[in-house]
Amino acid sequence: MAKFLREPPSVRLAASVIVTATALVVVGGGTLIRLLDHSEYSSIWVGMWWALQTVTTVGYGDVTPRHASGRLVAAVVMLEGIAFLAIITAAITSSFVARAEREQAVAEGLDEAALEERLNARFDDLTVRFERLEAMIAEDKR
Repeated sequence: MAKFLREPPSVRLAASVIVTATALVVVGGGTLIRLLDHSEYSSIWVGMWWALQTVTTVGYGDVTPRHASGRLVAAVVMLEGIAFLAIITAAITSSFVARAEREQAVAEGLDEAALEERLNARFDDLTVRFERLEAMIAEDKR
């Protein structure tokens, strides 16, 4: 985790951290909802099915928590699901922006090289003209 916080993460690393965290929330939420609201959730698998629906914001509604403790777990799982979608969207968007910036930098680099080449050619032309003028002035002085 320290490495993740020190260096800017790649999209792949960020996605793997998010997926791992989400899987842990699904397993933990499914287990916890089964323990706290066992009348509605007949098994841990039903609890995990509910947690998966909730964290992905699908929410079929086939199972819902009835007790306050189950609803508290549901709130945490829902907030993690919303955060998951927001972070994935941000990661995808930032990768598109980074790619566009790289492409623009390459294009500008080519433009700068062409501009520098044109300026150098112009300076060479001015140097030749200046040398001719100096030669003409030197001849007139003789």
